[in-house]
Amino acid sequence: MHIPDGFVSIPVAGATGIASAAALLIALRRSQDAFGVRRAPVLGLTTAFIFAAQMVNFPVAGGTSGHLLGGTLAAVILGSPWAGALCIATVLIIQAVLFADGGITALGANILNMAFIGVWVGWGLTQTLQRLLGGSKQRLPLAAGIAAGISVVVAAIACALELALSGTASIAVVLPAMTGTHILIGIGEGLITGSVLVYLARQRPDLLPGEQQQFRGWSVPVVSIFLVAGVLSLFASAWPDGLERVAENLGFINLSEKVRVIVPTPLADYGIQGLGTIGTSIAGLVGAAVCFAVAFGIAKVVRPNNA
Repeated sequence: MHIPDGFVSIPVAGATGIASAAALLIALRRSQDAFGVRRAPVLGLTTAFIFAAQMVNFPVAGGTSGHLLGGTLAAVILGSPWAGALCIATVLIIQAVLFADGGITALGANILNMAFIGVWVGWGLTQTLQRLLGGSKQRLPLAAGIAAGISVVVAAIACALELALSGTASIAVVLPAMTGTHILIGIGEGLITGSVLVYLARQRPDLLPGEQQQFRGWSVPVVSIFLVAGVLSLFASAWPDGLERVAENLGFINLSEKVRVIVPTPLADYGIQGLGTIGTSIAGLVGAAVCFAVAFGIAKVVRPNNA
């Protein structure tokens, strides 16, 4: 659902950019309680994992693919929607700058949709559904999985509204198109989110908030991230994602070629020229490492003074 350059108008890009910048400043201040010496590695690992997972597009229907957005998963693992928003925003910024994935001019819209609307809807619904299911920790994966799927649809609706406000497509056609496509993608999001949380609850509860276990080491999370970024990403579906498919069907896909701002990088489009699939693996590993380093640094900077 990464909006490329050219899909949103200058006023919409400016307004969403200002809103996202303000929200990020608030998130930095409000995330302090979520961070400490023990949680800094978790933010880094979560950010790196979500970056890696977003490289793996899965097929849905009608020649369309989707990928994990990860907002609900990040918020639940980190125990804070503010920290979850910082995690997803970090991924989106690195994707746009280093990999030309998502427009530079549309970065504010992408952060607003996925790092704030997606995260907060997923977090709020997770808390509500878990209470309705009895409040048991065993019900958390189910609650988060349902919430994650719905959060994708809500983020897609926000994207559709931005496209309509930009004059890119009529609200009467783009809203149902985005909603219908992302309902299917949301199912995949929910299944992945629930499965990851089931695994963490059983095998690595030290990575979840509210647990008192000491951090049990880096090997398994790091290997998992490297396998997803360096190996599983090679099997990603080549079908266009939900937004690209809608843009093709409604005839505004070419707008991304008319206005494209690219920061010079050898890793554009998750590859290295001349290296083929090896280049994709290298790009994935580099991206995951950068995401970890940036997120770990953020956790160290904004942690409480008494941490």
